[in-house]
Amino acid sequence: MAEHESQEFGKADFVLLDSVSLEEFMANLKLRFEKGRIYTYIGEVVVSVNPYRAMNIYGRDTIEQYKGRELYERPPHLFAIADAAYKAMKRRNKDTCIVISGESGAGKTEASKYIMQYIAAITNPGQRAEVERVKNMLLKSNCVLEAFGNAKTNRNDNSSRFGKYMDINFDFKGDPIGGHINNYLLEKSRVIFQQEGERSFHSFYQMVKGGSESLLRSLHVSKDPTAYSYIKVGGQVKSSINDGADFKAVADAMKVIGFTPDEIQTVYKVLATILHLGNLTFGVDGDTTLIENSKVVAVIGVLLATKEENVGKALLYRTVATGRDVIDKQHTTQEASYGRDALAKAMYERMFCWIVGRINDVIEVKNYDAKVHGKNTVIGVLDIYGFEIFQNNSFEQFCINYCNEKLQQLFIQLVLRQEQEEYQREGIPWKHIDYFNNQIIVDLVELQHKGIFSVLDEACMTVGKVTDEVFLQGLNSKLAKHAHYTSRKLSPTDKSLEFDRDFRIRHYAGDVVYSVVGFIDKNKDTLFQDFKRLLYNRLESTHTCYPLSSHPSLSHGPTAAFYDALITTCYPLSSRPPPSLSHGPTVAFYDALITNFSSPLFSPAPLFLPLFSSSPLFLSLRSSNPVLKMMWPEGKLSITEVTKRPLTAATLFKNSMIALVENLACKEPYYVRCIKPNDVKSPLLFEYERCRHQVEYLGLLENVRVRRAGFANRQEYPRFLQRYKMISEFTWPNHDLPSDKEAVKRLVQGCGFEHDVAYGKTKVFVRTPRTLFCLEEQRDEMVGRIVLFLQKVWRGTIARMRYRRMRAALIILRAYQHYKVKSYIKDVNRKFKNVRSMKDHGKHVKWPTPPKVLRKFEEALRSIYNRWWAWTLIKDLTPEEKLQIRAKVATLEALKGQRPDLGLQRTWEGNYLKRDSPDTASSFTLVSCELQRKDKFMRVLFSCNVRKINRFHKAEDRAVLITDRHLYKMDPLKQYKPMKSIPLYNVTGVSVSPGKDQLVVFHTKDSRDLVVCLQGMVPAGDSRIGELVGTLLSHFKSEKRKLQVNIASPIQCSMNGRKCTVIVEPKINQSQPDFTKSRSGYILAVPGN
Repeated sequence: MAEHESQEFGKADFVLLDSVSLEEFMANLKLRFEKGRIYTYIGEVVVSVNPYRAMNIYGRDTIEQYKGRELYERPPHLFAIADAAYKAMKRRNKDTCIVISGESGAGKTEASKYIMQYIAAITNPGQRAEVERVKNMLLKSNCVLEAFGNAKTNRNDNSSRFGKYMDINFDFKGDPIGGHINNYLLEKSRVIFQQEGERSFHSFYQMVKGGSESLLRSLHVSKDPTAYSYIKVGGQVKSSINDGADFKAVADAMKVIGFTPDEIQTVYKVLATILHLGNLTFGVDGDTTLIENSKVVAVIGVLLATKEENVGKALLYRTVATGRDVIDKQHTTQEASYGRDALAKAMYERMFCWIVGRINDVIEVKNYDAKVHGKNTVIGVLDIYGFEIFQNNSFEQFCINYCNEKLQQLFIQLVLRQEQEEYQREGIPWKHIDYFNNQIIVDLVELQHKGIFSVLDEACMTVGKVTDEVFLQGLNSKLAKHAHYTSRKLSPTDKSLEFDRDFRIRHYAGDVVYSVVGFIDKNKDTLFQDFKRLLYNRLESTHTCYPLSSHPSLSHGPTAAFYDALITTCYPLSSRPPPSLSHGPTVAFYDALITNFSSPLFSPAPLFLPLFSSSPLFLSLRSSNPVLKMMWPEGKLSITEVTKRPLTAATLFKNSMIALVENLACKEPYYVRCIKPNDVKSPLLFEYERCRHQVEYLGLLENVRVRRAGFANRQEYPRFLQRYKMISEFTWPNHDLPSDKEAVKRLVQGCGFEHDVAYGKTKVFVRTPRTLFCLEEQRDEMVGRIVLFLQKVWRGTIARMRYRRMRAALIILRAYQHYKVKSYIKDVNRKFKNVRSMKDHGKHVKWPTPPKVLRKFEEALRSIYNRWWAWTLIKDLTPEEKLQIRAKVATLEALKGQRPDLGLQRTWEGNYLKRDSPDTASSFTLVSCELQRKDKFMRVLFSCNVRKINRFHKAEDRAVLITDRHLYKMDPLKQYKPMKSIPLYNVTGVSVSPGKDQLVVFHTKDSRDLVVCLQGMVPAGDSRIGELVGTLLSHFKSEKRKLQVNIASPIQCSMNGRKCTVIVEPKINQSQPDFTKSRSGYILAVPGN
C-alpha cells in the first residue's frame, strides 16, 4: 500500500476503494487530479494523468526519496515503479519491462523520459567513465528519436508517431552497459500530408529554421517552411516549439552518440530531397508525361549524388522485365504523383530505421561474456501508441488498435498469472476470476486464413485490379458470423455504416468503425524498384550486356585478349567462378572487378584500372554515398534478378507485434497507464466523459477487480511487522515469539481482524481495504504517541549530555584558568623582581601577555606600576618643578597628536615679559607688584606679549598677565598700564588651532571672548601655546574646576555677544602675525614658510 496520505487527496491505490464501480473510480481519479496528485496505484500499476504543467516532483531530492523503497512506502510516483523494476532486475536477477500506454497527448513520452532519468540517476555510483558514456548515449538517443519520430498534432505538441521499445542492458553490478531500440509503425503518411493545425515531423522544421546559412545553401533549401508543399500546412501553424534551439540540441546529441559528419550531412540531404520532391509537379504534353519544374530534378540529383536524367527517368518511367527483355513503361500524371509521394514516404521511413539502427550499433552490448562478466540482465521500456478512435479510422488506426488488443491480452494474462503464481507460492487457495478475454478479437485480426490481415493479404495478391471494396466483400464473406464484426451489408438497418466502405469491430475498449478506403494501397506499400536502384545509385541501360565491338564506350578500349588476361589474373583471388565474356563484359564481370580491385593482393590494379575506369557501366556501379546504399540494400539487385514478393505492411506489423508480446511475456512486467484529462491542454480541466472512455478502454476497472478478487493487499511478514508492530504490546518494540509470522498472527488477533486475513508462507494477505485502513488509523494514533515519547526521552538525553559536557568543560576551563593565572603572576613577579635597582626602574621590561580573565587586572597592575614609576621620578623634585611637570602632563593629555609643537622639551618659565622685554622689565615688575598688593594673587601663571583685537575690531599690541586670580590686559607702550582684568573664575575655556600659529581664544561666561596671538618670543619661533594651556589646566585642576580646551580650525568665538569665527591663513610676505576683519569674523595672517 502507498504511504498513507490524507483523505483530502483521495485513495492513493484504487484497490482500496470502498466499492469497485466506475463512478467511485472516476470520483477518486478526479479528486486526486484536482489536488495535484497525478499518480495513483492499482496494486503495482501506475495510473498517470497528464498535468499539462511543470511539477517540481522529479528533482534529485525526490529521486533520493524513492531510491531503494518499496512501492507502498512513498506516495505513488513513476520513480516508484522504475525502482521496483530495477530492484527486481538487480536482486532477483530477472529481466523486467515497463509498459507505458495511453492515447496521444496522455504523457507517454514524458513518462518514459522520467523513467530513463531515474534509472540513470541511481546507477553507476562508482562513476565509471564507460558506464557514464552509455548512460549519456541512452539519454541522448531520446532527443534524436523525438526529432525524427515525433510531431505536433492537434492533441499534443510532441506526439510520438511511432512505437518504441528500448532494452537497457545491465551488468551484474546493476550498471547500464548498453541497450537496443525497436521501432514500430512509423506514421510515414505524415511526411506528405498533415491535417489542419498539425505539423510534419519535427526534423523538417528544425532543419529549415535552425540550419546555418551555409548548410541550407548547400541543400538548396530556404528558411521558409511554407515554400515546401509537404510541410506547408505545418509551417503556418503557430507553436511554442523552439525549432532553432532543438536543431542544435539534436545535432549535438547525434555527435555524442557517434554519428559521423558525413552521416549527419546525408540525413540532411535526405530531408532536403523529400522537401524538393514535394514541390515536383507533373504535366502532360500530348501522350507524354513531363516534369514541369525540371530545375528541382537537378537539385535532387545533386543531393542524391546521381545524374539528373536518372532521377527524371525514375520519376516518369517504370522499368519492367519480361523474360530477357526490359521495357520502360511511362507513368500517367496520377501514377507519377503517387510514385513521388511513395518515394518521399519510403525515404523518410528508411532514414528513420537507419537512424535507429545506427544508434543500436553504438549502444548495443559488445564483447560481453557472461562467464567472465556475470549475467547480463535487461529492463525494457515500451512507449507505444494507445487505443485510437477518430472520426475517420483507417489502416493505421486498425493496426494501432490491434496492437493494443495484443498488449491488453498480455496485461490481463500476466496480472492474472502473477496473482495465481503468488497465491500458489504462498499456499493460499486460488479462486477462479472471470474477466473479458479478448483473445477472440486478436484471432479475428491475426488468425491464419480467416483473420482480417489474411483476407487483406489475399486481396493484395489477387491478379488483376483489386479495390478496397473487393477487400470488404472478402471480409463480409469470411466473417459474417463473427460476433465482433459487422458491416452495412451484414446489418442493413445500421445507418452509421456506409455501404461498400465501413466495417465495425467490437474491441475490448469499445466499438470502432473503420473505412476500408486506402487499406489495399497502404498494405501493399508499393515502391517501384526503379527508386530503390536510384537511391542505391545503380541505374542500368535497358540492355544487360554489350559485345565489345558494339559498345560505344569500349570501341577503343580493352580488347578480348585483355579481358582473358584479366580473368586469369583476377579470379584465382576470387571465391566466385569467372563470368562468361562471350557477349562482352557484363554487370557480374564488373562486380568481380570491383571485388578484386579493392583487394590489396591484386597488384596489377593500378596498371589496369585506367583502361576501363571511364566506362559508364563501371561508373554506375560505384555509389558516392555509402549511407544511402545502406538504407537501400535491395537496390543492388538488377531489374532482371527475381526477388520474392515483399511482405505486406500488415504482415510485417503482425510479426513485429507477436515478437514484441513474446519478448514482454518472458519478462516481469510493470505498467504505466497514461490518461489525457482534456483536449485543450488545460492544467485545471478534467473532462469526465473523456477520461471515462480512456479508463474503459485501458481496462483499469477490470484491473482493479482482478486485484480485488482475492486479497486487496499483501505484504511480507517483516515489512508488515515493521509497519504495524507499535499497535500491539506483544510486538512493540520487539517480539519474543518464534517467528515473524507468529508475531503477525498475534498482532492481527489483538486487533480483531483474524477473520479478514490469510497467512501465506512469507506474506500476510489482507482481504478488504477497510481492514487496512483500520490498521493505518491505529498506527497513525500510536505513531503520534510514540513520537512524543521518543521526543521526551531524546530531549532528556540531549539535555543530560549537554549538561555533562558543559560541566566537564567548566571544570577543565577553571583548572586551565587557574593555571594561566598562576603562570602569569609568577612571570610578572620574575620580570619585575629587581626594578628598584634598574636604571630606568623597569621601563624597558616587556609585560607578559595576560590570560583573558586577567586583562582588567593587568590594566590595574600597569596603572599601579606607572604611578610607582612616576613617583620614583618626581619624589626628589622641588615644588616648582612638580608644578611644571603637572602642567606638561596636562598639556600632553589635552593636545597630544593635535598640535605639532607643544614645547615639552624646554623649561617652562611662565612669566616671559621680564625675559622678552628687558628694557621695560622694571616697569612691568612695579606694575605686577602693585597688582599683587591690590588683588592679593599668590603667583604669576603666565605672561607674554600678544597681538589682540579690541572692541572696535582693530588689532593692537598688548601684554597679558595671568595670575592665579585674574587675567590682565596691559599696554606695553604705557609702562604696562593695566587696561582691563578678567577674573579667572569667569574663564570657561580656551581654543587653539591645530597649526603652528600662536592663536589663543579665551572663552568667558559673559560671551566677551579674548582673541590674542602670542608674539615677541625670545628666541623667535618659540611655541608657548602648550605651556599656556597646560599651566591653566593644571591650575584649574588644583582648584577642582573644569577648563574646556578646544582644538579647531576655524575657531568659533563670541565678541561682545556676537558670534564670529577666527581663521588662520598663512601668507608668504607676512613678517608678523596680524588680524584683519572678515565677513564672518577675523583672519589671522601668519608668516608662510
